[in-house]
Amino acid sequence: MTSNSNAFSIGASRPFLVGIGGCGMSALARLLKDAGLELSGVDSTPTDSTRALQSHGIPVSHDEASETLPEDTDLVIASAAIRPDHPVLIAAVERGLTVMSYPEALGACMSGRTGIAIAGTHGKSTTTAMLGCAMTDAKLDPSVVVGATCAQLAHGALSDRDDRVGFRIGSETIPSGSLKGKPGLLLGEACEFNRSFHHLRPTIGSIASIEADHLDIYGSLDAVIESFAQFAKLIPSESDGGLLLIGHDGAHRRQVASGLTCAVQTIGFNPGADWVVGFDPSSAKTTISGPEVGEHSWTLRMPGEHNAINSAVAFALACASGADPEVVAQSLGAFRGLDRRLQILGERDGVTVIDDYGHHPTEIDATLRALRESRDPSKHGGRLICVFQPHQHSRTRFLLEEFATSFEHADMVIVPSIYFVRDSEIEKAKVSSADLVDRLRSRNVRAMHLHPFEAIVEQLENIARPGDLLVVMGAGPVWKVGKGFLEAGGRS
Repeated sequence: MTSNSNAFSIGASRPFLVGIGGCGMSALARLLKDAGLELSGVDSTPTDSTRALQSHGIPVSHDEASETLPEDTDLVIASAAIRPDHPVLIAAVERGLTVMSYPEALGACMSGRTGIAIAGTHGKSTTTAMLGCAMTDAKLDPSVVVGATCAQLAHGALSDRDDRVGFRIGSETIPSGSLKGKPGLLLGEACEFNRSFHHLRPTIGSIASIEADHLDIYGSLDAVIESFAQFAKLIPSESDGGLLLIGHDGAHRRQVASGLTCAVQTIGFNPGADWVVGFDPSSAKTTISGPEVGEHSWTLRMPGEHNAINSAVAFALACASGADPEVVAQSLGAFRGLDRRLQILGERDGVTVIDDYGHHPTEIDATLRALRESRDPSKHGGRLICVFQPHQHSRTRFLLEEFATSFEHADMVIVPSIYFVRDSEIEKAKVSSADLVDRLRSRNVRAMHLHPFEAIVEQLENIARPGDLLVVMGAGPVWKVGKGFLEAGGRS
């Protein structure tokens, strides 16, 4: 990877990052450090991420008092998880410093680059990591910011070198391919929460799917669609290289793409799409045919139709950026996945434990369906046991019926308490895990509510048997259940 002095500009030389240990924030810190900025930051607790930043020469404090803000700071960048009443943010405002959000800072970094923003309700992290690996293998040397760690991201899927990171720092200009000499590639997820993706400045964007989510922010699906439409309008005209890749079905493309001046291409299983995707669940073979590249195929290592679409989107975006289609297909076939996305944690006494980040009903259904198709435990006398931790009370309440219908492929569901992040205490009182369990039981799904995690591990020790497939699922710390179950058996 190439060092790029002053390659990323945010209009400051000594930024201070609040919540620096998060996936996106730590990646941004590395980008800015590589650009020659003297930055530092703070996070609530020491983690592997903050220790890695410190080893890279980035000072990280864990004292969140206002005095932590250095005197020579000229900009404060805050994670989306940081509340406005955080002592450091209050001190920054009192000093008259500019406070920039993480997406605003990422958008500033995209200015002057060939930015590629991956949007959609599902699959953003996986698609971004796949695309980053494929572009690296195709010698396009991209910079990448992804919201999860991936062992292959730094060196490409075709390399035998692993380095578990959530970022990659590439060239200041594109070194090869049809876009050779243009500003360097910067890939990033475009998150719709709180309309964050409106701050990005992409040259190329993708929207694979749009569904109702974050309704505590938007209130309705129509408002979600409108927000994606506003994101699409950020893409420059076709004459300036602007391109939107959008799902042929399931992305409300007519509303979103109406009136755009950029080029628009569609992708999906529908034969009417510009990029037509095929997938065989039994073999995991994925095929795609698209403009000017003919047909190509690869065999996925990550199961599921949803991952076929993720990889197809990555293929189309890589080709649109000048990559060799043959190399991209080889890379996608070698891609092993990223952390917390159908990640195998280990095995204990014949029970395989898998961790997944899915926290929306569609993601849950897709994940469980993929596991049933690819690793059906019933063939070995086992069961598919799911420990699902709902993420936020508002999402659980708004989508309760959808959640209740998304576990049909599970033989047993254990639901801990809802992960309480940013909802109000009033919202917290409106719904509970017991409500979801009641809905599941009404649909003849064997379900129970247990808390804390230690009690779930104890229950699993009593009920799990050889041949079972245990998947722990959710955006919160539910992975601790899987890890705890493995460690209770004396090995991890």
